[in-house]
Amino acid sequence: MNFTVMSGLLGFAFVATVTPGPNNLMLMASGANFGYRRTLPHMLGIVGGVALMALLVGAGLMALFEAVPALSFVLKVLSVGYLLWLAFKVATAAPMEDRDADGRPLTFLQAAMFQWVNPKAWAMCLSAITLYAPDRSLLSVVIVAGAFALVSFPLISIWTWMGTMVRQWLSNATRLKVFNITMAALLVGSLYPVLGFGG
Repeated sequence: MNFTVMSGLLGFAFVATVTPGPNNLMLMASGANFGYRRTLPHMLGIVGGVALMALLVGAGLMALFEAVPALSFVLKVLSVGYLLWLAFKVATAAPMEDRDADGRPLTFLQAAMFQWVNPKAWAMCLSAITLYAPDRSLLSVVIVAGAFALVSFPLISIWTWMGTMVRQWLSNATRLKVFNITMAALLVGSLYPVLGFGG
């Protein structure tokens, strides 16, 4: 992979990772509700989950989806259902002072597993492999996965940090409720392209 292609890949990974989507919206909500430190496993799970997905997509999952188009529909239904459930959980989160011991951000494993029903993660990985590892050789697939792992942590950290910046302001229960409902609505809105309306 030459310098021009590598630069293009890093630019693609940057834009795909930093723009709003389910991961970033959930991290912002988690930063606001739980703080940066407690959200760290969630962030690391995203990094590991997306990198693993890119590896497996390049290793053969892409060919499976091409061979069995119905799998794309099944994935879409699962993704939409799970994201709607997550949006409900965000919208109905209890105020900080009322939370019980069960109130916690996503774990590393939960965040990593979430990528498999995250439509944006699928779109990022499928597009990156198509554009930057068209031969699907082991080296090129590893480079694509590595590029996402390299750029994603600092970029998703920004979203968590933004959430922590409004944490004090959200100590008011009414403002927190409005924030959580807004984040849930944006999470639902992120389904717009998945449902086929956005091309």
